[in-house]
Amino acid sequence: MRRSVVHDRLAVAGARFGVGAGWERPLWYGPEADARYTYAAQPWWPHAAKEAKAAREAVALFEQSPFAKFQLEGPDAEKLVRRLFANDAAREVGRAVYTQMLNPRGGIESDLTVIRLAPERFFIVTSSASGVRDGMWIRKHLKGRAVLTELTSAYAVFGVMGPRSRALLAELTDADLSNTAFPWGTARRVFVGHGEALAVRMSYVGELGWELYIPTEFAASIFDMLLEAGVRHGLTLAGTQAMDALRLEKGFKHWGHDIGPEETPFESGLGFAVRLDRNDSFIGKAALQRQKARGVNRRLCLFTLDQGDALLLHEEPIWRDGKRVGRTTTGNFGFTLGKPIAMGMVHGPRPLGDDWLAGGRYELEVAGERLPAQIHLAPPWDPKGTRMRA
Repeated sequence: MRRSVVHDRLAVAGARFGVGAGWERPLWYGPEADARYTYAAQPWWPHAAKEAKAAREAVALFEQSPFAKFQLEGPDAEKLVRRLFANDAAREVGRAVYTQMLNPRGGIESDLTVIRLAPERFFIVTSSASGVRDGMWIRKHLKGRAVLTELTSAYAVFGVMGPRSRALLAELTDADLSNTAFPWGTARRVFVGHGEALAVRMSYVGELGWELYIPTEFAASIFDMLLEAGVRHGLTLAGTQAMDALRLEKGFKHWGHDIGPEETPFESGLGFAVRLDRNDSFIGKAALQRQKARGVNRRLCLFTLDQGDALLLHEEPIWRDGKRVGRTTTGNFGFTLGKPIAMGMVHGPRPLGDDWLAGGRYELEVAGERLPAQIHLAPPWDPKGTRMRA
């Protein structure tokens, strides 16, 4: 029912589409004959592998227009931001903050990015699948002199990701894209060709890159400029299957599968996005303070398999020393690592520490067969996040 403004261009380029929240989105680019699913290695893995390789080694362009986008503005907008978000999202103008909205139990109701555009105006970006839900959650708590407006259809979004992304974009804008002028976690309005875009230095794939939020009337022409200039930098169009594999290798979570209202940030490895030292009180803060004091008895971890044709999806049982201790939440093939990879919630003693997690022998049960698995307590790809901040 919903298509991006460059849908026809993506189709000509060989996009194989899937659907999410009514949006037709590229899963990967390749021959139509490779769209068949199997219960083992997927026939389209080589195409997604090529796209993932471009994001890791050159530059990839992801069509991300389905992102749900909102503007929160008014004299009381900052007050609401401080109430809703666990991280300190009421930062200086131009700051982009990754954060969550929590329920009173500390469970994760939403996983999103908040960008401060002006003293009384915030730009909120969340996934297409949770856009309606997140908008309702914000409106439920909306009070005072603040207005929430959905802007999803006003902006196309192109993710330009990879170590050559800076060089590519430098050909199309006179903005200073250096680390000094444009550090990680910031947003700037820049001209790309003849159109203005909100460039946000964030990445869901774990590489240097920018998300470009472009008014829809300029999107097609800027897309063409990116493709033309991209020839000189090895630009490859990439779909959601490559993005999912890349984010798993980096340990990035997916709301609705890896995290949700029943999981807290401390259980999910998202404690870095919680600011308990703030003087103000956000929803869920008291519950998180209690949980931090007593510790958690379950943790979201990463696993890889050496059996290369195993198909990991989600809900596969996790075994530790012969005892079932949890289930996977998402899975894919890690094209950079060259092996299947999954995220999963592991249950254990309280407090659940790294020593206990690392001290076991793990297996993932795939199609009734237990396969040896390696647990990773840090992302197997770029664990310190230096590539994103290059």
